[in-house]
Amino acid sequence: MSIDKEIQSLRREYNHYKFDEKSALPNPVDQFRIWFEDAVQVSILDPNAFVLATAGKDAKPSARMLLLKKYDNRGFSFYTNYSSRKGKELEENPFGSMLFFWDKLERQVRIEGRVEKLSFEESDEYFQTRPYTAKLGAWASQQSENLASRFTLIRRVAKKMMRYPVNVPLPPFWGGYRLIPDSFEFWQGRDSRLHDRLVYSLENGIWKIHRLYP
Repeated sequence: MSIDKEIQSLRREYNHYKFDEKSALPNPVDQFRIWFEDAVQVSILDPNAFVLATAGKDAKPSARMLLLKKYDNRGFSFYTNYSSRKGKELEENPFGSMLFFWDKLERQVRIEGRVEKLSFEESDEYFQTRPYTAKLGAWASQQSENLASRFTLIRRVAKKMMRYPVNVPLPPFWGGYRLIPDSFEFWQGRDSRLHDRLVYSLENGIWKIHRLYP
């Protein structure tokens, strides 16, 4: 069998759960909390992992995996180097899309909205909870730039260790972002690819729910 046919034959039915308008909570953040806690309970590896999609002024999309660090009614927060590709793209075009996928639950959540930087105080509060070596790594990494060798990176970490043997301050080029949602889509896998897709759209400050064709 060719690899193309092997890929074509990869399929399974989704039939563990359902999601409908009666069970959907009015506030999408509350609904996300329930699904997120379910993902934690079934021991999904990195339940806070998500894909962040951004695009700069050239409108070319790029996506990468990140880890969610906080969420509430204000938005969904993550941290990175401001000079990274995503940082530069968010500077040019401050909008993003998050995608969470929890395979054991046959669920995914898409969240779209405007992205803003967190305050220095919020970024520093989180940064100080990171392990010592992770703090040094943030200082040493010129994220998304060309790197001659791994040894070069390790040497940069060692230099930062000499400079900051105990307390590591927040780098001026590193910190947090918050995605402020204006749209959520909750996707629940169902039999025969007749999936449940409920979208929350923010209209005049009120969340409206509607169903999409699968």
